[in-house]
Amino acid sequence: MAIRKSHKLPQTAVLKQILKRCSSLGKKHGYDDDGLPLDVPKGHFAVYVGENRSRYIVPISFLSHPEFQSLLQRAEEEFGFDHDMGLTIPCEEVVFRSLTSMLR
Repeated sequence: MAIRKSHKLPQTAVLKQILKRCSSLGKKHGYDDDGLPLDVPKGHFAVYVGENRSRYIVPISFLSHPEFQSLLQRAEEEFGFDHDMGLTIPCEEVVFRSLTSMLR
């Protein structure tokens, strides 16, 4: 197994990057003047899950759960956070729904 040099940011900085990225996806139809999606309530953010990239709206409070943070780390490793597709979680939808139902 190769050892990869890590340039990891502190957890707080990573979470701020995620939220900034989720809220700055562009000013297109369905977004307000600040670039925030109109269908995402305050205190929530959108993620895309599974092969079909199904969209889920989740509360920001999920960011503090270790299980959800593990999903975010997998997303960072697989996709990075610098892409135009929105925050994509690399797991099956059934697994994601099961996990998020336990976190509520």
